[in-house]
Amino acid sequence: MIFKRKTPSGDHPVRDRQTKILATVGPASSDPEMLEKLFLRGVDCFRLNFSHGTHDDHKQRVKDIRKLEKKFGSPIGIVADMQGPKLRLGKFKDGKIEVKQGDQIRFDLDAAPGDNQRIGIPHHEIIEALDVDQMFLIDDGKVRVQVIEKGSDYVIGEIVAGSKLSDRKGVNVPGVVLNIAALTEKDHKDLKFALSQDVDWVALSFVQRASDIQEAREIIGDRAAIMAKIEKPSAVENFEAILNEADGIMLARGDLGVEIPPEDVPAVQKRLSKKVRQSGKPLVIATQMLESMITSPTPTRAEASDVANAVYDGADAVMLSAETAAGDYPIEAVEIMNRIARATEKDPSYRTIINSGDLIEHETDAGAITASATSVAEIIGSRIIVNYTSSGSTALRTARERPAQRILCLTANINVARRLALSYAVKPVVSNDISRFADIVRTATTVAQNYEMVADGDSMVITAGVPFGVSGTTNILRIARI
Repeated sequence: MIFKRKTPSGDHPVRDRQTKILATVGPASSDPEMLEKLFLRGVDCFRLNFSHGTHDDHKQRVKDIRKLEKKFGSPIGIVADMQGPKLRLGKFKDGKIEVKQGDQIRFDLDAAPGDNQRIGIPHHEIIEALDVDQMFLIDDGKVRVQVIEKGSDYVIGEIVAGSKLSDRKGVNVPGVVLNIAALTEKDHKDLKFALSQDVDWVALSFVQRASDIQEAREIIGDRAAIMAKIEKPSAVENFEAILNEADGIMLARGDLGVEIPPEDVPAVQKRLSKKVRQSGKPLVIATQMLESMITSPTPTRAEASDVANAVYDGADAVMLSAETAAGDYPIEAVEIMNRIARATEKDPSYRTIINSGDLIEHETDAGAITASATSVAEIIGSRIIVNYTSSGSTALRTARERPAQRILCLTANINVARRLALSYAVKPVVSNDISRFADIVRTATTVAQNYEMVADGDSMVITAGVPFGVSGTTNILRIARI
């Protein structure tokens, strides 16, 4: 068998939580020793941010993560996060300017360095989309500008709030679908490279419509799963169509909170979280989760509450960004996120909260079988639910039920195992192809014992599909005793 637990370096840590941790790799976490420490402290998947670093940098990180995976005999997912179109101001003659409420400034397409009278915006799509009386935001909303005049290649804006502007600050246009593709020329190059490195997930930035996912799918095919980042109001408005096309969702609350009122972000998170769960696709809740830990060894109480709230919402994974990529305390950030997730899941009200609301519709035989497996496991007090899957669909359906048990997923496909490392409660293990149901029982028993997921006398609920190797044919449920 391919699976293993014991290695020359020691034992792979079996997580005692259902919610996964996705950590961003950067200067603070890029060396192999730090990657290993983060993995041992609780990281399940790593994110490579293509807004930063070179291809050589990312290639080395992939190599190091795969070595770590081999060392501990545990599939580790890698998410390649595309930069997407970054809408920014041009540069200034002196690098920055001071502004005050009531100032009127021309914004145009001229690439010449700007000043207090005019500023370049090298994006004709922004000029085209803006109308008189419309508001646009600069530097994550620190400066707010209202359009008072519009021409064919410029707008005159009045400063409503803010005090300074500097080179290349970001520009947001709330409530407008910009005529910009989600994949830029840089993204196409980065995507080609990422696929050559066999990454497991591709996260698409600036998604506004379902066609953005379709465009990426034509390039990616089945070489990686696609994660749509929800960071634009238009993505929220078109969410169901986007969800239908994507393989997973990342709620990037920081960017989204720039363009929608901050008081609306929690409700949007809960509403979209429920829809993603019902779809059976992985959900990552991201950005600014433990922001203060970039420079502090402990989080604020509000940040701890935010992470817990994401766990209560039933997220498959919670994400660390700059905390592990560039922060002073990457290990501490992972440790506290791990502790918060564990404590939240042990809360007596946790099960009631994540299982409240609309019931999941089980429109297929396979869906009914996996739902039944969760119920049976709960009734008989089973320690684990075992799936044997070729495509990962059985494990995703089981994870959708948010069971109290761990999900031991056996698959012969290492790529499927790596993608499932991001999914709620799933412990993916690579095994050889199985041709008989009796082999599943025998293999599952051996694996579960090796990983100390069961003890003598425990029960397992096992699901699989016959004929083997055919996606979507889950049609068998069995109880096995250790």
